[in-house]
Amino acid sequence: MAPDQHPAGPPRARYGPRPWLAIFVIGLLLWLLTVAVTFSTRNANLVPTLVLLGSFLVPVTFVAWAFDRVGPDGVLTPRRLMAAFLVGGTLGVLGASVLESSLLRPSPWMWLGVGLIEEGVKIAALWLMAARLRPHRPRDGMVLGAAVGFGFAALESSGYALTALLTVKGLSLTDLVQTEILRGLLAPFGHGLWTAIAGGVLFAASARSGRLRLTGSVVAAWLGLSVLHALWDAMHSLAAALALLFTGTDWQWHLLETGYVPRPTSAQVGLITGLQWGGWVVVTLVALGWLRALARRTRPLDTAHHEPAAPWQGWGER
Repeated sequence: MAPDQHPAGPPRARYGPRPWLAIFVIGLLLWLLTVAVTFSTRNANLVPTLVLLGSFLVPVTFVAWAFDRVGPDGVLTPRRLMAAFLVGGTLGVLGASVLESSLLRPSPWMWLGVGLIEEGVKIAALWLMAARLRPHRPRDGMVLGAAVGFGFAALESSGYALTALLTVKGLSLTDLVQTEILRGLLAPFGHGLWTAIAGGVLFAASARSGRLRLTGSVVAAWLGLSVLHALWDAMHSLAAALALLFTGTDWQWHLLETGYVPRPTSAQVGLITGLQWGGWVVVTLVALGWLRALARRTRPLDTAHHEPAAPWQGWGER
């Protein structure tokens, strides 16, 4: 079967000005309405609606935004992005769960193992979703990678929300909503961003040959993204260790020497929070800088595949 190709032709139809903004505003209003009704009625049947709206709102919005930015002449379609979001995200979550439960054990290097596994399975899912695409333009790879990454993030956030809901005292709607707000705020700077970088590197390595290739640059990107992922996940532990190192008291050090983890003081809690958010900002700036540099460096590969439409191309298309 021939690979999917998008012939040059009339510009792809747009779906109105800034469709991503409409998605976000309408979705946010629906989520707020669901929160209000769920809290007022205490109807447990509304919990799935609350979880799905809260977990998918920001990821879907950013995929729509990325698709709107890619331009009308790419090989990507809403159907393919939806498949990448749902199928790629699901395969990534399932693959990561199986590998992490089989290979990882508690250790100081566990976070790096999580990063290697999750970034690896997302790249594998991206490869699968891109197998029949031609040509391989880096900017299309970034958008397709973002779709896979945001699908992974949406499903992962759903799991975190349900976990927060279940407490020893019963169902906690407050914890669920707080978790969804936090995950929503952080969603643009995690999985979607990292897998967008992976997609750009993968497509850049394959642009000239016309087929997907596992090159040194792809492996290097996987390792680099895994380190960023590990730092992101371990940031709370790193912040707590730094806070204890700089402000630890004698009784806290004594507890550590006897094998117990000391409870932080109120001042240390504030310091830990500040260090954690500061660390997340640094990781995000590194990833954004990487993506920006990648987009600039690979721009000639994007334009190399753009050819003017022939007069006969696109006739009869609806």
